Amino acid sequence: MTPATRPLPFTANVPACAAPMAVGWAELSPHRAYLVSYARRRLLDPALAEDLVHDVFEAVVTGRASFEGRSALRSWLVAILKHKIVDLIRQRSGHDSLDTHGDDDDGNGNGPADTLACPRPRPDEVAEQRQRLAQTMARIHALPETLRRAVELRLLRDESTEDVCRTLAISEQNLFVRLHRARRALAN
Repeated sequence: MTPATRPLPFTANVPACAAPMAVGWAELSPHRAYLVSYARRRLLDPALAEDLVHDVFEAVVTGRASFEGRSALRSWLVAILKHKIVDLIRQRSGHDSLDTHGDDDDGNGNGPADTLACPRPRPDEVAEQRQRLAQTMARIHALPETLRRAVELRLLRDESTEDVCRTLAISEQNLFVRLHRARRALAN
C-alpha cells in the first residue's frame, strides 16, 4: 500500500461531532438536588451552593453552555459546576502569604508570629456581624411577600425544596426564580 492509499489510523472509530442539543428545565430538574449536594460538600455554604447551581442552569438554558451529548447530562452539568466553583474560589481567594511578610522581627514583638490572627472574632467584629445580620433581616422583611416567604422557608428555615413548593403551591422552577430575584434584590 502506498502512503496515499493507506487508511488513517482510528478514523473509523471517531464519531463526528454532534450538534449542540437544547436542554430545558425538564431535563435539568432531576439533577438539581445532586448538584446542590455536590456544591454544598465543596463550599460548605448552602446559599452559595444554590446560587452556583442556579448559575449552571441559567448558563445551560440561555445557551452560554451547549450540551453536545458526548457524555451523560449529569456529568456535563457537574463539570460546569466544578468550573463555577473554581472560578468562585479564585475570585474570593486572598493572595496573602506568610512568606510575604518576611522573617524579620523589629524587636517590638511585631514579627511574623505576631501577625497571625486569632480564629475567633474580636468583640468589634461580633458587633459588626450582628449589625449586618439585623440589616439583612430587615431587608428580607422588606421584600415583596412572594419573595420573602420563599426566602424564609427555603433559606432561613432550611426546608426542603419539595416542602416549600407544596407550602407555597408553586413549581420548583418558580421557587428558583423567586429565590434568585430575592438574592438580587438583597444584593443591591
